[in-house]
Amino acid sequence: MPLNYLLFDASDDGEGTGTWEAMASVRAAQVAAVWAEVQTVLDWAEANPPGPRGALDDGGIWDAEPQQQADGDWTLVTLTLTGPWEWGEALVAHFATDP
Repeated sequence: MPLNYLLFDASDDGEGTGTWEAMASVRAAQVAAVWAEVQTVLDWAEANPPGPRGALDDGGIWDAEPQQQADGDWTLVTLTLTGPWEWGEALVAHFATDP
């Protein structure tokens, strides 16, 4: 399922762990739709985990941090995921193509 609002940017630490940051800046009328996309991504991540969720420093294999920040008429929604590179790339690929 392609995402309509969230755009991912990926970075690799060179040791097999990646960070994927998805963000969308929208007006108030689209905030609920963006959060629905965030939940869809989180649902996929939780259904296809590479291991336990939690901070990498605490023994977790993957983690996610959603955030929202308002700036005047615009709202920035950000979802940051960390985990094994192959897992994150599979997640992005899943949402980049039609099933």
